[in-house]
This record gives sequence, structure tokens and C-alpha cells, in this order.
Amino acid sequence: MKILLVYPQYPDTFWSFKHALKFISKKAAFPPLGLLTVAAMLPEEWEKKLVDMNVTALADADIEWADYVFISAMVVQRDSVKEVIARCQKLDTKTVAGGPLFITEYREFAGMDHFVLGEAEITLPSFLEDLEKGEAHHLYASNQRPDITETPLPLWSLINMKNYSSMNVQYSRGCPFNCEFCDIIILNGHKPRTKDKAQMLAELEALYRQGWRGGVFIVDDNFIGNKKKLKSEILPAIIEWRKRKKYPFVLSTEASINLADDEELMRLMVDAGFNTVFIGIETPNEESLEECAKSQNQNRDLVASVKKIQNYGLEVQGGFIVGFDSDPLSIFKSQISFIQKSGIVTAMVGLLNAPPGTKLYRRLEKENRLTKAPTGNNTDCSLNFIPKMNYETLINGYKHILNTIYSPGPYYERVKTFLREYKPQVGIASRLEFYHIKAFFKSIWFLGIREKGRRYYWKLFLSTLLKQPRKFPLSISLSVYGHHFRKIVEKYIALAVEDPASSAN
Repeated sequence: MKILLVYPQYPDTFWSFKHALKFISKKAAFPPLGLLTVAAMLPEEWEKKLVDMNVTALADADIEWADYVFISAMVVQRDSVKEVIARCQKLDTKTVAGGPLFITEYREFAGMDHFVLGEAEITLPSFLEDLEKGEAHHLYASNQRPDITETPLPLWSLINMKNYSSMNVQYSRGCPFNCEFCDIIILNGHKPRTKDKAQMLAELEALYRQGWRGGVFIVDDNFIGNKKKLKSEILPAIIEWRKRKKYPFVLSTEASINLADDEELMRLMVDAGFNTVFIGIETPNEESLEECAKSQNQNRDLVASVKKIQNYGLEVQGGFIVGFDSDPLSIFKSQISFIQKSGIVTAMVGLLNAPPGTKLYRRLEKENRLTKAPTGNNTDCSLNFIPKMNYETLINGYKHILNTIYSPGPYYERVKTFLREYKPQVGIASRLEFYHIKAFFKSIWFLGIREKGRRYYWKLFLSTLLKQPRKFPLSISLSVYGHHFRKIVEKYIALAVEDPASSAN
């Protein structure tokens, strides 16, 4: 059996880092971890190829070679998925689909031959068994949650690691919280399920043996969902492994703001090599936090929590949302003020959308406020429901936030605020690669000479080099990120999006 695994193309978004990746001559931020893991679950004797369309073009010859094309995708990749399906149909190659996009939307893809939904450890074996017998059904689905200690190592040999800026690993699935707008508990459940210590070290060892040296993103929805196990088993084991291997990786992950309440956990994470954590801040408005059931963010000084995490040596990247029913007209000014004061350089501000199956979706459905399927990209100025706030006010306010926080003046000022708070671990530096040197000189050319905001670049350049030389490489990296964000904002600011009320049933 010949299997082609295809990862469809992402649109150009904040998270694509497309414009920043050009500085380091990389084609994509992360490889398709889900497909690589599925590949490892397929019979060993089958022939396998993987095409990540974010790295290389999908050729007709690839499709014609395969007996089956396996497709996995996020919602934001929907348009690319449809193109892949159409090409497979034209070339008479059968398709198999799984992943987040298809969990709630599989009925929208009439041309797909087989759907293997839910977590692959449960549904894939049944499909493979039927496929071997020539009796494969159209749909395989299950809500059962597997023990992920049985999940195999990803088949890293299917990719060229040099195309990516970072590798990725999964430690856990599920989140203990239940935010109204979030679909994580639909996909992965409410109770965190974790891999064991030996498995995590095997995951890191596999990357090490493939020759990877650099960033590793632990893709968990909430890495600290089981704090006790992290502190007693996982992090001490990673610390020892990393020391033995002479610190080959720098780690990053996603967590909740209550990380700030656990000083021991923050110390252990930094000792284990973590330097960045993405946190869903959402909003400084207490009523909006209550509305969306973001209990872990309520009744706390969010700016102080962010700064505490930064003080321990972790850069905080933040997710923010506007469009809650409880948002006052002052929310746009409040969001800007919070982002600037907190020093969250990478601030992903999006419009509220309601993914199918979420508590928010069900509530808005009852209120007859839903209008269409979400695009999966909450930064593209689209809404899939009728907001309480005047639509034009909301969209214009949202664009004002983006235009303000990513303009050179406020952006570089935010970098300075962060660097003042950030206290990185002493004595362990990232490896200097040739592409880092190339990126440095590219930053001088593009940001220090060609860009309109070049004076802010040079102010940061000189002040960091002279006053905080250990943080100088990070300041350059953040400057490059800013270039990417400004390119994306330019595109979104120009968008004219239809009022969802005009298309409501």
C-alpha cells in the first residue's frame, strides 16, 4: 500500500510567521506533528510519503503515486483542503481525512472517501483493519479518550527538518478549564491526559538523534494541566536529560495564567529549558472574563501576573479577544493600555468567533445570532455571529488596536518594557547558527535601513547592545517578529468585511 500524507497550506496569518521566517531562510514554523504521528501508526511495510504544502508544492505525480491520500487540517486550512480533494478526485485517488477541521464539518466535504474522526489511537485501527479486508466504511468516529502513553513516536524521517524553524512535541491532551469560546474540550476532553517520563525523554531523544538542535514547541493546550506530575516527574527528568546532552533544545509551550501562582513550577520550567509561554489573557475587562467563564483569569492583577512570569525568565506571548457581549466601548483603549503596560510583545488580538460545538456556539444558536461557519482565523476581521456592539464600531475598534500596537513606536516601546522585566537564566545560551548571523544582517537592511520605523529599530539596537548585551539577540528576534506582524496588519486593515447581520437568516 502506498500512502501520501498531505498537510494543506495555511493562509498568511499572525501565526504563520511567513515574513519573519524569510530572515532565517526557513519555509515554515512547525512540521505537521499530527500527520507524522499518524504515519507511525500505519503498517510498517506500507510505503509512506509526506507533503507539507507550506514547505513544498503538491505535484500531480505525488497524488498519482498513492493508493490513498491522508489529509489532516485545522479549520483555517479549509480552502486548501478543498483544492486538494478536487485534485485527488480528478486523478482518481482515494482520500482519507481526520483532524480538527473535520470533527464538526465533515458533512461539508462531500468529495472525501473516508473520514477517521476523533483521536487516531481509537479510530484509525478499525479503519485500517477494514481497509485490509476491502470493507472500509465512509465514517469512523468515537468520543473515547485514549491512553496517550500508547502513542508512538512521530515518523520524523518523513520530513526535512532544515525547512522548519522549530520542532514540536506533545506531552498532554485536554484542559482542566472550560472557557465558553474554546473547542479544546470538544477535541481533547476536559481531563488532562499525559505521557509518562520515559515517553517524553524518548520524544526528545528521537529529535536529538535526527540531528535537531534548536527550538522545540510543546504543543499542549495547557502544559500545566497536571502540575503535580510536572514537578515531581517530568521536569526533573528533562532537566537531567538536557544537561547530559549539553542543552540541545530551547523549549516553549502554552499554559494558563495561574502559572504565575507557582514559583517552584516556573523555576523548574526555566531549568528545563523553557523560555517562552503562550497564555490566553483574553481581556482586562472583568465582566467579559466572567461572561466567557475564564475563571483562572478572574479576580487577579493580570499585569502583575504577567510580569512575575517574565521575571522568572519566561517570555509571555498573549492571546486577546474583543467582541464579548460585556465589552464596553472603552475596551479598545483598555486592551491597548494593558498590552503596552504588560510588555507582551507578541500580542495576538482577535475577534470573538464561535467554533461549532462550543458552549458559546450553543448559546448564540439559541439566541438566533449565528450567521456562518468561522474561518478558523480570528484575526481576519470576520465574525460568525451578530455582536451586541455596533458592528462598525467593533471592527473599527479592532483595527485600531492592531494598527496601534504594531506601529513601530508602540511596538519597540513594548519590547523595551519586556526586556526590563525579563530575567533569563544565566550561563546557558542558545547555539549560534550561520542563519542567525544572516538574519542579523538582514534585520539591519530591512528594519534599520528600508523600513519607515527604522529610528525605533536603531534606538532599541543601541540601547540593548550597550545596556543589556545578553538580551541583544532576543531584541533582534523580536524586531524581526514586528516586521512580520506589521505586514499582516497592513493586509487586515485594508479588509472590508460584510456585517454578519446582513447575512443572518
